[in-house]
Amino acid sequence: MMTTRTAGMPGSSRRVVLAATAAALALGLTGACGGEGAPGKDDSPKAQATATGPATDPAAAGKPSREPTPRPGLTGIGASDGRVLGRGELDRAVLATGDVSGFTAEPMDGPPPRGETAEKAECRPLTAVINGRPEPLAKAVAYRQLVGPEERGPAVSEFLSAHGEQGATALLSRLRTAVTACAEGFTATGGDGPSTYTGVKPLPPVKAGDDALAYQVTGDFEGEPVPLVFHLVRVGGTVATFYTANFEDGRTPNLPPALLTAQVTKLG
Repeated sequence: MMTTRTAGMPGSSRRVVLAATAAALALGLTGACGGEGAPGKDDSPKAQATATGPATDPAAAGKPSREPTPRPGLTGIGASDGRVLGRGELDRAVLATGDVSGFTAEPMDGPPPRGETAEKAECRPLTAVINGRPEPLAKAVAYRQLVGPEERGPAVSEFLSAHGEQGATALLSRLRTAVTACAEGFTATGGDGPSTYTGVKPLPPVKAGDDALAYQVTGDFEGEPVPLVFHLVRVGGTVATFYTANFEDGRTPNLPPALLTAQVTKLG
């Protein structure tokens, strides 16, 4: 059984189950195939990154649909030249509260040093991202938790990683290969115990930046499919990774394209 922890969101009546960071980024879908560990509450900063079910249709509730939009006037820091950004530059470039309408941003601690590793070598680029430490390893990383209006769907976590252009290009290339090679799923060890991922599939990427990739890794929660969705976009030598999950009904959660386009603008 998949090990989980719950985390509440102030002012929210949503059913909240362990975040993409606690379940995916930091610890993986631990125990998806017989791992040990009892559910409990995790009050660590990492566990405050939460994942919820699919968005409610505002039109069905008699409310006008308002898609998130980037804030007018966003400017970039010049990352498109391919240089390796420092931590200070990443902190200035990463999405902040108000950069996308309706979304707030909060700092988020990096993942613990112990992650999980896919048993198949060709799938290890996927677990590296799940661990929050994409390979090749970044020179600097900035982590953020992004929370939008309740009716617009799940919380999203993001990290910016600085690699330099060669490393950033290799990162997306390796992931593309892994998505194809691991389509039938894979197992991983480490973290809180063994994990089973039942499938990997590509998703339509947002057309932004110098390169973009989107894919879904499906795990298991008490016998039910748990889709983890990752969107990556490269600007020069920097990669922005966004991720979210749906613990409610197994449907692929939506990630607002405005988050990626706003981040590309701030990096460019």
